[in-house]
Amino acid sequence: MKEFTFSLPLGAEEGELERKAERKFGKPLAHFRIVKKSLDARDKANIRYVYTVEVSDKKVSPVRPVFPQAKKEGRVYIAGAGPAGLFCALRLLDHGIRPILVERGKRVEERILDVEKFLGGGEFSKESNVQFGEGGAGTFSDGKLFTQTNSPLNRDVIATFLRFGAPAEIGYESKPHIGTDKLRSVVSAMREEILSRGGEIRFSSKVEDVILRDGKLCAVEIDGVREDADELVLAIGHSARDTFEMLLSRGFAIEQKEFAAGVRVEHLQEKISFAQYGKAFSVLPPADYKLVSHAGERAVFTFCMCPGGVVIPSASEEGGVVVNGMSEYARGEKNANAAIVAQIRREDFGSDHPLAGVELQRRMERAAYLAGGGDYRAPVQRTDDFLNGKESSGFSEVVPSYARGTAFAPLESYLPAVAVRSIRDALPDFGRKIKGFDREGLFTGVESRTSSPVRIVRDENLQAIGKEGVYPCGEGCGYAGGITSAAADGIRVAESIARKYL
Repeated sequence: MKEFTFSLPLGAEEGELERKAERKFGKPLAHFRIVKKSLDARDKANIRYVYTVEVSDKKVSPVRPVFPQAKKEGRVYIAGAGPAGLFCALRLLDHGIRPILVERGKRVEERILDVEKFLGGGEFSKESNVQFGEGGAGTFSDGKLFTQTNSPLNRDVIATFLRFGAPAEIGYESKPHIGTDKLRSVVSAMREEILSRGGEIRFSSKVEDVILRDGKLCAVEIDGVREDADELVLAIGHSARDTFEMLLSRGFAIEQKEFAAGVRVEHLQEKISFAQYGKAFSVLPPADYKLVSHAGERAVFTFCMCPGGVVIPSASEEGGVVVNGMSEYARGEKNANAAIVAQIRREDFGSDHPLAGVELQRRMERAAYLAGGGDYRAPVQRTDDFLNGKESSGFSEVVPSYARGTAFAPLESYLPAVAVRSIRDALPDFGRKIKGFDREGLFTGVESRTSSPVRIVRDENLQAIGKEGVYPCGEGCGYAGGITSAAADGIRVAESIARKYL
């Protein structure tokens, strides 16, 4: 097996790669595979795709690993059907352990209807929304699978997504994404696999209590009913605030965790693409960006950039406004959007209470609700007005994509002062990196759910400190930061549980 690297100019057929590889290899190919594909746009006059390919003169057949099988049975519950919970369930089934997956929201098909109804001006559902339901918060996102973690489990995550119908290019693109539209069908296929292999899934059900005896899990309470349990995976997501409160009352070790907060910024996608690619932008996919500034007192960075996407309402509690970004696979919408967020430190929380970060998020979200005028309208401000210290009174070239409606209000009305100052210092810095970024954008607030504000402490066996049989897992418990890393942590926890049954 050998690997070669080639580049192709824009418009070239990928079929040329195999011919190039065969010439360089010097013999007929029995195996050819694209391992990596990236775009080199450093020279706007000579933008090229760069490929790494794998070749051999022998056939190569993919082999799924054989997993050791459990020698005894146990009642294993998983709270939450986001990436961490779903991938944990799939790996447990690989080991012959049939989990019981408990999801407070609805299955993805019903959840989509609830979210679309809310986007159209309908009633808010506190248990079926952008945060809660099958697939987790990532189901209504860009479906990004790029991660800065170097876990060997990341390959397992990508392979699993491919097995359940994700686009083939996620296996080799340098910045893979599925898109919210395709991710939904992948999640549905995972559910059917879990059920067909003997797993159980309960929707619109919630783990309300954890019962321990002598520091060991013995039961869980689900919708008021007590059920014996041997293991419980807490794949609850970063918005399960009521569950955080319950766990704290039961003596779980919970630490404050710093997070970031700010706004979503929208620009015309074609202007972002032109700034990144030059005149070639029209024959390239919509451009993305990732920006960091240390110009102010706190670091400010862009997060979860959604090319050709929309800004969506993402509240999980009544009377709060939260925003996030979402793109479909084609990334075909008029605007680009990304979070612009500043570091929020423990000193900003105002208390040493373990859930003080949760309360700070809640205060920002309620303030944004009031600033937007109620009914889940979002506060907006033009970036040029923000820099000039004035309230906006009309839109320029960027019209907000937020579906529930907007009202003009300054960032100062809902963000901590340190975040406002830091973003104001960072914005001209971003404008020097992408022309027009600081003067042609539109802010929509508030982006407060960038990550969990808590960490539920676990030991070397991935169990909660002093709570045998309970496994904090994924982004909500402070051990991941996105779809891929959350899924990988779900696999990691599943392997830890499986070792007890082998």
